[in-house]
This record gives sequence, structure tokens and C-alpha cells, in this order.
Amino acid sequence: MDYENAAELLKIMGHPTRLRILMHLKNENKCVKNIWESLSLPQANVSQHLILMKNKGILDSERKGSQICYFLSNDSVMNILKYLENNGHS
Repeated sequence: MDYENAAELLKIMGHPTRLRILMHLKNENKCVKNIWESLSLPQANVSQHLILMKNKGILDSERKGSQICYFLSNDSVMNILKYLENNGHS
């Protein structure tokens, strides 16, 4: 196990806003506007978190016209989110 990379992944996921975003993206792709409106968070704040998670390889994105939609691209993150959900931490 690469403890340094695992710790970095958990550190990124451990931020409450990022964890909320990840749980929101767990089951389907979402566009930025849908994410910040659904979670009642400021658009700029959500965008910063999305970019960070994309840069760290947790998320990926695709452009749909003028919108950018994000999705989980890391199986380890998906497994952690499922674990949290199944253990009452969602």
C-alpha cells in the first residue's frame, strides 16, 4: 500500500464540502450548476472544489454544450463512498 497517496486521497475527501459533492456525484454525472444548486452552495466554492478533485484524479469531466459535467473517475473513492453510505455516514 502506498500510504502517502492513500493519506492524500483521504485528506482531499475529508473536507465536508468535497465529501458532500462526491456523495452527490456517486450515482450519476452532474453539471456544475446542478451541483451547486442542489447542495445550496456558492458556485465559485463548488467550482474550486471540483477543479481540485479533478486535478487529483478523483473526478473527470465532459463538456455538454456550454456546461461542464463531472463524474467520479476513481474506483477507490467510489468504494469509500459506498462504505460510508452503508455504514450510516452519508
